[in-house]
Amino acid sequence: MQKRLLLFDIDSTLVATLGAGVKALQQIIERRYGAQDDLSDIEIAGRTDVTIVASILQKYRVQPTRENLEAFLDEYVVGLAKLLPQLEGWVLPGVREILERLKSRPDRVLALLTGNLRRGAELKLTRYGLWQFFEFGAFADDHHDRNELGAFARRRAREKHGHDFDSAQIDVIGDTGHDIACGKVFGARTIAVGTGSWSRERLQACHPDFFFEDFSDVDDVIDTLGW
Repeated sequence: MQKRLLLFDIDSTLVATLGAGVKALQQIIERRYGAQDDLSDIEIAGRTDVTIVASILQKYRVQPTRENLEAFLDEYVVGLAKLLPQLEGWVLPGVREILERLKSRPDRVLALLTGNLRRGAELKLTRYGLWQFFEFGAFADDHHDRNELGAFARRRAREKHGHDFDSAQIDVIGDTGHDIACGKVFGARTIAVGTGSWSRERLQACHPDFFFEDFSDVDDVIDTLGW
C-alpha cells in the first residue's frame, strides 16, 4: 500500500472566511494605534501570521520582539474567535467531498501546512466543520518562514505513521505562490487552486505541477492527481 501525504493550506484553499483574519488585525491596529488601516501595503495571502504581525509592528515602529509578537498574536486569536461566527463564510467548492472521500482511505494522510497559528487554524476549520478531517499540521507556531514548515509536517507524519514519507509521496495544495514555493523547497508535488487572490497567470508563473480553477469537479481532481 503506497501511502501519500496531502498537505493543505487553509485560507482560500479550503475555506473563504470573508477576511476574518484581516478584520481581526485591523481591529487591533485601530485599538492600539488609532489608525484605520486597509493593510494594502502588507502582503498577507500565503504568509505566516508571525511574519504578517512582524510587518505590522515594524510599520507602527514597534520592535517585533518575541514578547511583542506573542501579545499581538494572542489578541489576534481572541478577535478571530469573535469575528468568525459573525461572518457568513463558506467551504470552497468540492473541498468537503474530497476530504470525505479521502479520509476513509488508509493510504491517504490528510494534514495541514498553513501560515495560520495552530489556534487560528482550529478556529477557522471548526467554524466550517472541517477540523476533524486533519490528523496534524505544520503551523506558524513552528516557524515564521513558511518554507521551513515542510520539515515539521514530514516529521509529524513519520512520528504518527512510522513511515518516512519521501518527497515523491507528498502533495502540497494551496492558492498562492508561497504554497508552491514551500512545496518545491522539499521536492513535493505542488497543486495550485485558483480560488484565492492570485490569478491563474500569476500562479502558473510559479510552475505548479497541477493547476485547477477550483475543486468543484471532484472526480476529475481525484482522477487527475491519482488520489
